[in-house]
Amino acid sequence: MSDTKTTSDKVIKSEEQWRRELSPMQYAVLREKATERPFSGEYEHDHRAGTYVCAGCGNELFESDAKFDSGCGWPSFTQPAVESHIDEERDVSHGMIRTEVLCSKCSGHLGHVFPDGPAPTGLRYCINSAALKLEPK
Repeated sequence: MSDTKTTSDKVIKSEEQWRRELSPMQYAVLREKATERPFSGEYEHDHRAGTYVCAGCGNELFESDAKFDSGCGWPSFTQPAVESHIDEERDVSHGMIRTEVLCSKCSGHLGHVFPDGPAPTGLRYCINSAALKLEPK
């Protein structure tokens, strides 16, 4: 029997369970809002076609056709695969004002979104590779 609870489509797990299921880097990013070093993530230069899902819960987050090379050091996307699968919160940590991007299903920290991306959205979803899993097409 699983100790994972789903409440109104939310995945709720104990911190112990998250630690068991995630790698140390995935746990640090998704649960503790850490950021992997720029240019160090496995998906930074990955150009395979597919769907990027949340490494914590499998929620569909981004499509590879929305991915672009922003030069920022993290995988970047112009838009989410499904708008409702992403939550945004104001982040005033580290002396900056940013918009944090979270998985709507497990509340895992994914990265941040900035208004300096290319057309058609003008947005740059700057996402930690550790928060993602690529499901190749």
